[in-house]
Amino acid sequence: MKLTGQCWVYGDDVNTDVIFPGKYTYTMTNVADFKKVALEDLDPEFAKNVQPGDIVVAGKNFGCGSSREQAAVCFKMCGVKVIVAKSFARIFFRNCVNNGVLPIVCPEAVNALRKGDTITVDLEHSTITLGELPPFSFPPLSPSVTAIIDAGGLIPMLRKKLGTEHLPMPEPKFSTE
Repeated sequence: MKLTGQCWVYGDDVNTDVIFPGKYTYTMTNVADFKKVALEDLDPEFAKNVQPGDIVVAGKNFGCGSSREQAAVCFKMCGVKVIVAKSFARIFFRNCVNNGVLPIVCPEAVNALRKGDTITVDLEHSTITLGELPPFSFPPLSPSVTAIIDAGGLIPMLRKKLGTEHLPMPEPKFSTE
């Protein structure tokens, strides 16, 4: 699978309170609305201008802070399918995978990328390409992560394995309690 998109570039230690502002944690429960506030305090233009397929690029420790799942979900709701970073906070990394957003660790690519660059992430060959530059390599995905990403997230993958993908699924809601 190849994913091509335009880059949005951010620095080190971007925490989950900046990705999905903490002030909405207990007031915003409709996941479709999450995209409206993504990165609101860091980059007010992101939510207004991000396009499905765009790629977030970040420095070290992306997604640090709380284990709030809304931070990964807001990217999914924006149509971001890939985040390339120098490193990820462990829980955010897993929340991304579980929600079908692919976290890629590739410091060399991050150093070369600029806002607005168009890149292609090739999962089959574990490379990122930017124009005429030689491709940047990243560690191949494990079969379990690949299966989750290919299915669109952990719940869709499990529903497929259990043969329940044809059954209706309620809209996800985050509790305010």
